[in-house]
Amino acid sequence: MSGAPEKRQRLTFRRFAGLDRSGPPPPETLPDAPLRPWTIPNAIGLVRLLLIPLFVAISWEAGGASITAAAIYAVVAWGDYADGIAARVTGQYSRLGAMLDPVIDRLLVISGVIVCWRFELVPVPLLAVLVVRELVMLIGGSYGLRRGVRLEINWWGRWGVWPAMGGLFLGICGARLAATIMLAIGVVLLIIATVQYFRSARIQLAERTAST
Repeated sequence: MSGAPEKRQRLTFRRFAGLDRSGPPPPETLPDAPLRPWTIPNAIGLVRLLLIPLFVAISWEAGGASITAAAIYAVVAWGDYADGIAARVTGQYSRLGAMLDPVIDRLLVISGVIVCWRFELVPVPLLAVLVVRELVMLIGGSYGLRRGVRLEINWWGRWGVWPAMGGLFLGICGARLAATIMLAIGVVLLIIATVQYFRSARIQLAERTAST
């Protein structure tokens, strides 16, 4: 309990903006911590989750490119940044939030891929690679969480998710060429991130095995 106030008062601008990720993860997010569902960041996450089917429905109704659907997609994407800020400002970290955020991000990317694939808004091969990557992360992440693996977002993933989502966003806006270039950059970065995730998970599992 004595460590919690110390973490709150060390909120610098870089930490507030998410640029400083140094130090251990908040204890409230560790695998053995309670879920703590009733927090402001989790409320933002729930809104993000509910907006995803609305985005898909509007895109389908519009027959592909749609500024309204793109705006909803952008709100859900930037909502990830908003709930991170809310957690850092209020100190309302939770294991549910740590589990929910990557799932929502994966679902947002997959829903954007579905829309772009169905209406051929960006090249399908790029989308296929992105789908495989996201499914691997969903399945591998769930497997790891059940075994107590701590999923730490690496910088490859942080820098890769934005051009990937940005590429899908531009595709939904109808800017195919710009969408293709940005999506290709995002896919390369996310593949590197995936390799790093699984390397970290393998090390953690090996350490657990060695300690038992």
